[in-house]
Amino acid sequence: MVTFVPSRPGRLAEVPAFARGIGGAESNVACGLAGAGHSVRWISRVGTDGFGDHLLTEIAAAGVDVSCVQRDPRRPTGIYFRTAGERAVESGAPESGAPESGAPEDDGEQPLAEVVYYRAGSAAAAMSPALMPHEETWSGRVLHLTGITAALSADCLALMRELTTRAPGRPLVSFDLNYRVSLWEDPERDEGPDVLLDLARGCDVVFVGEDEAEAAWGIRGGAAAIREALPEPEVLVVKQGATGATAYARGDDGADTVTFAPALRVDVVAPVGAGDAFAAGFLSGTLRGLPVAQRLRHGHLMAAAALTVPGDLGTPPSRAYADRLVTLDDAAWGTLRFGPGWADPAHSGSDTTVVEVIDS
Repeated sequence: MVTFVPSRPGRLAEVPAFARGIGGAESNVACGLAGAGHSVRWISRVGTDGFGDHLLTEIAAAGVDVSCVQRDPRRPTGIYFRTAGERAVESGAPESGAPESGAPEDDGEQPLAEVVYYRAGSAAAAMSPALMPHEETWSGRVLHLTGITAALSADCLALMRELTTRAPGRPLVSFDLNYRVSLWEDPERDEGPDVLLDLARGCDVVFVGEDEAEAAWGIRGGAAAIREALPEPEVLVVKQGATGATAYARGDDGADTVTFAPALRVDVVAPVGAGDAFAAGFLSGTLRGLPVAQRLRHGHLMAAAALTVPGDLGTPPSRAYADRLVTLDDAAWGTLRFGPGWADPAHSGSDTTVVEVIDS
């Protein structure tokens, strides 16, 4: 989708102008992986409108292959508007037919957070098994999907069911739950949590937040309880907010190895896109065959890059720089703090960076 970010703080009703950018969970992950040096293809559908042109131009400029993106002359490209923050789990029913609105959040310190989507009837909502052949969707080493796509239309859900069905020849399938309450609040579509659980069970690598698991499935027992509910994926990554993330990786003997990596301290500019960036970092480590602990740390670093910019996409640190950071010992890792500009290429190739060692 095309995203519109406010020109100044305030509620959407009060903001006079917006800056245009790109957004969307899957394209965010694609751009993050391309920035980390991987060959990536984004498969989707956009309109033949100017917003579709903009998306293709910007995503291609990030190093992503967009040759398999279809153009729909009858349906528009999806757009959304947001303020500085966005909840990982939204609430609030979508208006009939078009926008899906998340309820504002006010914790007394942070500005109200709002996000409003306009993508019902969009080109992407028309994705279906017939329009997305396996020659394209199975062409890479990893196929990354999210639960948002399943909520867009019956055709999109049919596509997701097909892509998450285990079959000979399919690539490693990665799935980020991305549970959005507002997408499933239609009384005729109250099956959302069960649908997402079924889809996740068919995947190889699954990302889910503790808050999402509680909102979707009522799971309150932490990471271990989520793994108990989702034993099928070979790798389950449970995101635990500012605490960190825990990965369950099943070995050849069928037993899990459990790995925890604490999150980094970050001076947050905007929280949008951090989950997608984390997934990109973890998948980058997966593609490189790194140990699970380093995959988690790469996820945290990519998330820190996203958190310290105003848009959805942050510039990833150079691979060499990130590799040095993820191999720090636990004590050194715990002293890091990241501010805006820390991953800029002008800094990340040297030891003079915007990374602050708080306690040496």
